[in-house]
Amino acid sequence: MKLLITLIGLVLVLEGLPYAVMPEKMQAWLRQLLAATPGQLRVMGVLAMAAGFLLCYLTQRTGWLH
Repeated sequence: MKLLITLIGLVLVLEGLPYAVMPEKMQAWLRQLLAATPGQLRVMGVLAMAAGFLLCYLTQRTGWLH
């Protein structure tokens, strides 16, 4: 449970960093997201999840990064 809460905290730090460092660019990027179709957003979400799962698999199940 401690690891899960730590990971959620890290995600929040990483999610908030661009808004704190470059808020104007984030507003422009969010406007571009609003213009995207639901299909485009779905593909971006699936690709992000696949990259995350692959990263988790490589670091936990293989000798990668040792």
